[in-house]
Amino acid sequence: MTEKKNPSQQKTQGLGQGLTNYGDAGFALYLRRSFAKSMGYSGEMLARPIVGIAYTPSGFNNCHRHFPEMLEAVKRGVIAAGGLPLEFPTVSLGEVFLNPTSLVYRNLMSMDSEEMIRAQPLDSVVLMGGCDKTVPAQLMGAASAGKPAIQLVAGPMMTSRYGEERLGACTDCRRFWGKYRADEVTEEEIQTIEGGLATTAGTCAVMGTASTMACIAEALGMMLPGGAAIPAVHADRLRAAEATGARAVELIGSELTPDRIITEPAVENALRVLLAIGGSTNAIVHLAAVVGRLGMRISLERMNELSETTPVLVNLKPTGSAYMEDFFAAGGMSAVLSELEPLLHRDCMTIAGETLGERIDAGRDAYIDRSVIAALENPVEPVGGLVALFGSLAPRGAILKRSAADKNLFEKEGRAIVFSSLDDLAARIDDPELEVSADDFLVLQNAGPKSPSGMPEAGYLPIPAKLARAGVKDMVRISDARMSGTAFGTIVLHVAPDAASRGPLALVKNGDRIRLSVTQRRIDLLVDEAELNARRAALPEPDPADRPARGYQKLYYDTVLQADEGCDFDFLKGK
Repeated sequence: MTEKKNPSQQKTQGLGQGLTNYGDAGFALYLRRSFAKSMGYSGEMLARPIVGIAYTPSGFNNCHRHFPEMLEAVKRGVIAAGGLPLEFPTVSLGEVFLNPTSLVYRNLMSMDSEEMIRAQPLDSVVLMGGCDKTVPAQLMGAASAGKPAIQLVAGPMMTSRYGEERLGACTDCRRFWGKYRADEVTEEEIQTIEGGLATTAGTCAVMGTASTMACIAEALGMMLPGGAAIPAVHADRLRAAEATGARAVELIGSELTPDRIITEPAVENALRVLLAIGGSTNAIVHLAAVVGRLGMRISLERMNELSETTPVLVNLKPTGSAYMEDFFAAGGMSAVLSELEPLLHRDCMTIAGETLGERIDAGRDAYIDRSVIAALENPVEPVGGLVALFGSLAPRGAILKRSAADKNLFEKEGRAIVFSSLDDLAARIDDPELEVSADDFLVLQNAGPKSPSGMPEAGYLPIPAKLARAGVKDMVRISDARMSGTAFGTIVLHVAPDAASRGPLALVKNGDRIRLSVTQRRIDLLVDEAELNARRAALPEPDPADRPARGYQKLYYDTVLQADEGCDFDFLKGK
């Protein structure tokens, strides 16, 4: 007689792990196999270790429309390496299709990803993301779930043409919309441009949030070398997908879980890369959320220190003039890491099973196009792209992307022109009677994480129409909102605490004087403390009717943290 084996004593790879509890482990495994066989798998395939594939296509996510082809490439790599690939859907976040904002649903996607990674019988996981909030959501979820995980991104879209100009979402979206508002572009022209801004699959063609997070994932060591910048429609993107699937099999049983990869030195490397590529301000919020899941914190003071010794090396929009396809051809992340090597922690382990130093050494002789990726000793800008500001208006910090701003505005005092909400902004910004000059500071309140608007990318306040028509291209703008990584302007963002939390931003009134000093890292409201205390006491109590009463929206507003803590939920932070 054949001895019956207790499933609890069998290996815990593949279908045999995490059995549904019916009070009989043998029955649970028997039932699971029978249902799996209904999908046509052979017993041999079902005996293999399982690579889960977090799969995020959606009809509301144009960036991911090529994912079916990428999925097949991942599966090909998994099967060739001896694993069984099983994809599973999670929430997908299409940046421009979500209301109130994609940031509100980033945490939902992270929870979905975490729970499905933990609950399903998989031995490692491939995270297929790309559009702005999908990559941080997946990294957050994977960090919390604790299983071996590897990131694969959509890749950037290609540019198109409008006359002699190249078009690429979304810096050019904003550039031409600004011209349209200033009456420099006709209605017919803007419609033609609209049809040429995003013409292939993939993420925005510039160093916006999606490309920034892809580069950060690679810098952290969570992606295979060279995977961040390959265009979405390039054959190398499919080869990278296949290699990612194969590597996911090799990770099974290893100790290369996210907590072993995303260490404090690796996070510092990622910050260096963020500063050097002139990356998105959103990345600070997302990186803070990712590391917060592992019990770490992003120090904005430390970021400022790094920014003073990390030059901008990448000549890409919105900081420079090139596009992501140029960055890929110029050497991509391999070139950036090679140039930054003296400033990096070389001994950080990567998901490829090699240290960052070993990865840099392997690509040391690769071609670098210096018109796109500058040498460390001859940078695009001598200091990093981002800087954190503190002061009486932002006690917990605010962010300025100085590499995409007008340096003539960095040391300035101005009069506050205050908009109390996004609705107020929309109603008055183009009013011919609005009393405003180019020397004023536009201030937007109640657009932070605790506001009903959910911290949208509204920090890029439009130049008032009458100033735009007069030729004004930039002015100081301040808010508790975010800004698209594709945008240009002297824009102070993520003011914390936000106005909805009764932070100092809520106390600003029309005509107040505000002082900005990038040199001193300060943003100050020049109103005496007694007056501010009186204003604070006069603030109305929040109306309970303005807060959601049920569902995910209630969960969000009840538990979301401030920008300096990544806008994660308080109960999801690691210890």
